[in-house]
Amino acid sequence: MIFASVHFVLSHLPDFNSISGVSLAAAVMSFSYSTISWAASLDKGKQEDVQYGYSSHSTAGTVFDFFNALGTIAFAYAGHNVVLEIQATIPSTPEKPSKVPMWRGVVVAYIVVALCYFPVALIGYWMFGNDVNADILLSLAKPKWLIAMANMFVVIHVIGSYQIYAMPVFDMIETVMVKKLNFEPSTMLRFIVRNVYVAFTMFIAVTFPFFDGLLGFFGGFAFAPTTYFLPCIMWLSINKPRKFGLSWWTNWICIVLGLCLMILSPIGGLRTIIIKAKTYKFYS
Repeated sequence: MIFASVHFVLSHLPDFNSISGVSLAAAVMSFSYSTISWAASLDKGKQEDVQYGYSSHSTAGTVFDFFNALGTIAFAYAGHNVVLEIQATIPSTPEKPSKVPMWRGVVVAYIVVALCYFPVALIGYWMFGNDVNADILLSLAKPKWLIAMANMFVVIHVIGSYQIYAMPVFDMIETVMVKKLNFEPSTMLRFIVRNVYVAFTMFIAVTFPFFDGLLGFFGGFAFAPTTYFLPCIMWLSINKPRKFGLSWWTNWICIVLGLCLMILSPIGGLRTIIIKAKTYKFYS
């Protein structure tokens, strides 16, 4: 509720430029809590009787967990669905096209993402094995002040991430409302649309608080298409590379893998949600 209350305010910022400060704070917080996670894990040391086998006790469970993990990774490395929106805010001329700084920014962004998440994944698994919690901060537990600070960093990071991913959605909904449904563009329309969207996402979050399952589900269902194969389809349609050439094969491999990811990851994520829902008391 508190998290949503923040977005009832921030969601009325007009565009990407207006949330640049929020985005920067989110990036800094992401690097900060990731560093705390792997450094605290390293300091805590390798746990006694640590096990590195599969956490599931059945072949089917292991396969579905693998599918869910693929979706989680896809979610972590998604972002192409907002790249064009961000690039549109960069000044562009024939002499200095916006694609040059945008490409550099994307490369740096993925390097930073790797620096944030790979140490957490590798060191966390090394220290805790298959007993590591989906939220590694829960596995650490102590020192409490450090874990509390890291959790606060997570909250700030997610606040910024929400705004970055929601801004194109706001624009899409408002465009449809005006151009397709003939609503008058106004401050009131923006106020209603954005508040309804925030309220809806708050309802989903409160009703289904299964973080790891939702990551896998939406990583495959929502982000895999816009990140891993739709851009390749568009590139092939626009550039029409030579058939069976390197570019042609590369894009088609990405398309096939992206489609598999879109189909399989939601299955794993949905199974995780269903299993956890069996013992969860809604709105308790």
